[in-house]
Amino acid sequence: MPSRHPKVVILLATRNGAEFLREQLESFRAQTYANWELIVSDDGSTDATATIVGAFAASVTQRVVLRPGPQKGFWQNFVSLVRDGDSDGDLFAYSDQDDIWLPEKLDMAVAWFDAQSEGRPLLYFTRTELIDRDGAPLGFSPLFTRPPVFENAMVQNIGGGNTMVFNRAARLALQTTPVDAELVSHDWWTYQMITGIGGVAHYDPRPSLKYRQHGQNIVGSNIGLRARLVRLRAFANGRVVSWNTTNLAFLARIGSLLTPTNAVVLERFARARHASLPVRLYLIWRSGVYRQSAIENIGLFVGALFGRL
Repeated sequence: MPSRHPKVVILLATRNGAEFLREQLESFRAQTYANWELIVSDDGSTDATATIVGAFAASVTQRVVLRPGPQKGFWQNFVSLVRDGDSDGDLFAYSDQDDIWLPEKLDMAVAWFDAQSEGRPLLYFTRTELIDRDGAPLGFSPLFTRPPVFENAMVQNIGGGNTMVFNRAARLALQTTPVDAELVSHDWWTYQMITGIGGVAHYDPRPSLKYRQHGQNIVGSNIGLRARLVRLRAFANGRVVSWNTTNLAFLARIGSLLTPTNAVVLERFARARHASLPVRLYLIWRSGVYRQSAIENIGLFVGALFGRL
């Protein structure tokens, strides 16, 4: 069984985050679970980010490390944190620079991990509460009800990286990714990798943080009419095709690590993208891939119908 008091390493990626960073760091201080340490990878900030991190480090008893990031983009920064040999812990939690963690965030995650068997890769993520730039409530992220498995991860990322916590076995698996692999995002990579190799992913419908929407987010809230229009445009303008191409290239490179069942899912989905129309729809169906809602599944098959996968 895992440790009953595991050390959680918070993996915080920053770049010019001074505007909201203090609130995020203070939410770490306010955690009801105190056995954590913080590794900050800063991607060349020119604002007060480093000063803010330094002041926070001097004010808490937990270990805080600030180191330079690779300066190749947001997901490369997070991947570098996963690979970092300085981040030695039992559990690992991604963090953005502009959210506010709820006080019980780490306690919720640790409680779930404590109930699991330690031997296999484990991934935990949650729903989020949405807030605007000034912290006013905007509602909640979608509530997902279908299982978080590889068939879903193939075509949809439901795990917000800012909520993700994973164990040592999951981190070791993620570190086997070729260093030159291209990814769409660090959280989709994590969801696909852990479920693909037979690990367990758990979606907690209880929000664990306040996800700030301020117009500069790399990824937005995924709710409402605007978000649906964005997803429709992604099908229409070829972004989904590009995402799937990138994901499939990555998954092909780790194909030997996939479970036999998931290898079949991958093979059928990959073949479907280049098959003739009747065969394309059949292979998508046989692959078992799915999105979380009925409307989105209709969109998936419409995308397949017009060759936009």
